[in-house]
Amino acid sequence: MLSAPFAAQATSAVRSTFGHLPDGRAVEAVTLDNGHGITARVLAYGARLQSLRTPDRHGHEADIVLGHPHMKGYLDTPQYFGATVGRYANRIAKGRFTLDGHTYQVPVNDGPNSLHGGTKGFDKVLWTVVGVEHDADHASVTLRYVSPDGDMGYPGTLTVTAIYSLDTKNRLTIDYRATTDKPTIVNLSNHAYWNLGGEGSGTVMNQRMMIAADTYLPVDATAIPTGQFAPVAGTPFDFRSAKPIGRDIRDGASQQLLYGHGYDHNWVISRHASAKPRLIARVSDPDSGRVLSLYSCQPGLQFYSGNFLDGTTQGPSGRTYRQGDAFVLEPQLFPDTPNQPAFGSARLAPGQTYRNHIVYRFSTQGGH
Repeated sequence: MLSAPFAAQATSAVRSTFGHLPDGRAVEAVTLDNGHGITARVLAYGARLQSLRTPDRHGHEADIVLGHPHMKGYLDTPQYFGATVGRYANRIAKGRFTLDGHTYQVPVNDGPNSLHGGTKGFDKVLWTVVGVEHDADHASVTLRYVSPDGDMGYPGTLTVTAIYSLDTKNRLTIDYRATTDKPTIVNLSNHAYWNLGGEGSGTVMNQRMMIAADTYLPVDATAIPTGQFAPVAGTPFDFRSAKPIGRDIRDGASQQLLYGHGYDHNWVISRHASAKPRLIARVSDPDSGRVLSLYSCQPGLQFYSGNFLDGTTQGPSGRTYRQGDAFVLEPQLFPDTPNQPAFGSARLAPGQTYRNHIVYRFSTQGGH
């Protein structure tokens, strides 16, 4: 059970202004409270999770999501903190793909490849808050963004909604949906950086992670999957039983860890999306007792071990973020799927609805 320092109260959803963009537009924030000690703050800029406060085993609250305390930080140092990433989360080789016989070129912004939608992906645009609700069981905010035909080189006008909902069972749900007016490709996910000990508390390498996957996708030197489905057994990529994140991360014999500067790979939960969310990962912090259980319908899970946090970003705690101070878990389609038929399809046609339903469940466990 999750410890709570006070008796349960009603849920709430409160709108405020977080800051402004250079052109003067206001950036709304919506703070969701489940009445059981958990609050989540969502920003309209990038439809992002800016803060998630939850108690530890003793009832002491902390913000367990990395972020910036002011709007200036998100503008000056874009690091995908808590952001919705798309149109295509993760990488597309050489920023190029073919759809229905036509080849499209999208911006290259990660070495020779395109990452998270290009130079101005969904993380760098202002979404519209179209609904804020709360009742006895949950509080939610619905955000919407319309990406025009040709945006970042992608075909089709894509209408996207992101619904953040926090309920009294200590679950934060993000429901992504998208529709299009012409065939396109879509892969949306959330890029929250988590530290169950609290943002700014230091390394996550002792936090214990389980990933429900027998195989993963090895990558080349530019972080594009080779197309191989490799067994995790006998490798540093075996998280089928929970182990400290940092136990094998310095294994110099692993070329894959050298390529990624740590973990930055996609685990194969299954070859196809599921009808209902399933448990795909669980992380626990022995010191605080906080536990994060992750559920999703998606076939892939990108796990990134915060390899490029370099001590130049100061969080709301006033402390800097360094390498390994957070982990990222992104349920999604496999990277570079549009160029790799064995990975399935990222195609969305008119009349279809893309969906990525992600559930984060928070709890606590006892001492060592």
